Parts: sequence; structure tokens; C-alpha cells
Amino acid sequence: MAAYKDLDLVKISPTAIPPVCKLMNYGKYKYDQSKHEKESKKNQKATELKEVQLSAVIDDGDLNTKAKHATRFLSEGNKVKVVLRMKGRQLAHPEIAMGITEKFFELLKECGEIEKKAAQEGKSITMILAPKK
Repeated sequence: MAAYKDLDLVKISPTAIPPVCKLMNYGKYKYDQSKHEKESKKNQKATELKEVQLSAVIDDGDLNTKAKHATRFLSEGNKVKVVLRMKGRQLAHPEIAMGITEKFFELLKECGEIEKKAAQEGKSITMILAPKK
């Protein structure tokens, strides 16, 4: 029947008993599949991880400026990695640095949510924020 109608005989489920086959134009089927894959890839947007660096002795004005940048990143749909680096005697008081990261998140609460809580990793404290759904 396939040769008579100029179609291909395609096995749909070869392990079934009896095997299930279908008459179709296989070239057209592959072409439609590739078009569908291209269309779905075109609609996808890869999220980037933007980084905002803070300091343990950052002033309120600078913190607000960094928060505005992070708000812009989150509104564009990107994730934000907040990095607070500590130097010298600042390492003796990581609770001060943790307070700054919490204060920074309070400024971004309406447009972002915490994906990874603030954690100390050596001389730096990192936190990852994701845009709200």
C-alpha cells in the first residue's frame, strides 16, 4: 500500500505485538519536526546570571544605587548574584556583612526572591536572587 500511494511505511511502536506501522511522507514529517524545533528554540530566552558586588563598609547611597541596578536586572528576567567581599578585620565580624546582604534584599523584595540564601564562602558572602514569577 505504501509503494502504491508513494508514501513511507514507518514503524511507530516496533516492540508492540503486533508492531504498529503508519503510512506517511517521512521527509515532510522530518521537515515539520525541524521547523517546530526551530520555532520553540526561537521563543526561549536564556537567563543570564548578573553579578552585583558589595562591600562590608558600603554606604546607603551606594547600596541604593546597586539595588537599582539589581532591580533592572531582575525586571529583565535575569538572575542576580550578590557578592560581598570582606577584607582584613572585616572577616572577624561576618554578622555585619550578613546584615548588609539582608538589607540589600529588603530593597529588592518586591521584584525578586531568594534562590540561594546568603552563605559565607571563604572571604566572601554570596546570595543568588531570582525574578518573581
